[in-house]
Amino acid sequence: MSDTMDTYTLLGADGRPYRSPAKGKWGGHQGSKIYGRLDCPAALRAIARSGYVRHRVFFVDEATAVAAGFRPCGTCCKDRYQRWKTAREKGRPWTP
Repeated sequence: MSDTMDTYTLLGADGRPYRSPAKGKWGGHQGSKIYGRLDCPAALRAIARSGYVRHRVFFVDEATAVAAGFRPCGTCCKDRYQRWKTAREKGRPWTP
């Protein structure tokens, strides 16, 4: 049995990375400030083309992604993206 525990680097609500024993449940792109599902087709295509991975970040939950300033992906989170877009057009805050 190993004394070392696997840890993962996640992004917190303050936008700063931290170590966690839990894997992130949502992924994001640091440059575009978009978050989505880990199996997002758009993200997987970008990863396959390379270059995307170095800007990839992970979140423990969706609320943390939003608090860190990320918006929902229009590909894998269409309903959330539409609600975010409508709230933005009306000048209202959006929460998942």
